[in-house]
Amino acid sequence: MQIFVCELIGTAMLILLGAGVNCNVSLNKSGQKGGGSIQTGIAWGLAVLLPAFIFGKTTGAHFNPAVTIALAVEGTTKWSDVPAYLAGQFIGAFIGAAIVILLFYEHFKATDDPKVKLGCFATGGTIRNTPLNFASEFVCGFVLLFAIKGIGQVDKVGEFGLNYILVYAIIVSIGMSLGGLTGYAMNPARDFGPRLAHALLPVPGKGDSDWGYAWIPVVAPVCGGIAAVLLYSVIPFA
Repeated sequence: MQIFVCELIGTAMLILLGAGVNCNVSLNKSGQKGGGSIQTGIAWGLAVLLPAFIFGKTTGAHFNPAVTIALAVEGTTKWSDVPAYLAGQFIGAFIGAAIVILLFYEHFKATDDPKVKLGCFATGGTIRNTPLNFASEFVCGFVLLFAIKGIGQVDKVGEFGLNYILVYAIIVSIGMSLGGLTGYAMNPARDFGPRLAHALLPVPGKGDSDWGYAWIPVVAPVCGGIAAVLLYSVIPFA
C-alpha cells in the first residue's frame, strides 16, 4: 500500500505539472501561451524533481513503468512490488491529467484546434514514421535508464538529494536534444494516463485520441530501459 500511494501521488503531481506546462504554453488565453520548448523542457524536468524529493526516500521515486520494469529485470526492484508501482503510476497519471482538465477547462473551450488539445496530454511523432518513432522512444528510454544507473558512479551522490538533481538534468537533456521527434514520452504512464483522460473526460472540442500511436510510448521506453540496464550490468567499471 505504501508503494501504491506514494507512486500514485508522485505521478499525479508529475502529470499535473508536466501536462500543465503543455497547456500553459499551448492553449489560447493562457497568460504564458507561446512560452515554447525551453519552458516545457525545464518544467518537465522540475515536474519529476519535486515529487522525487518528496517520495524518493520511500519508494525510489520511479513514477515511470519503464524504470520499474527495467529495475525489476536487473533485480534492484522486487517483482512482487511491481504491480503496486505500476498501478500507482497509471492511476496517478490519469488523476493528474483530470486535474489539468478541470483547471484549464475554459482555456480548452477558447482553443479551436483539437490537435493542440491532444498535444497537451499525449505524445506523437512530429513526422509519423512508425519505425523511427519507435526508435526515438527506445533511445530516450535507453538513455534515461543508462544515465540513472550511471549516477551511481558519482561519489556520495545521494547526499542532499544530488541524485534527484542529476535525474532532472537527464530529463531536461533528453527533452532538449531529442524531444522534437516524438515529444519524448520516455514513460508509459505519462502518455497512457493522460491520453485515457483525454479520451474519457469532457475536454471541450476534443478530437480523436490517436490510439493507433499509443502503443509506441508504452512499449518502446520499456524496451529501451531493459536494454540499458542489461548493457550497464556487463560494463567492467571496476
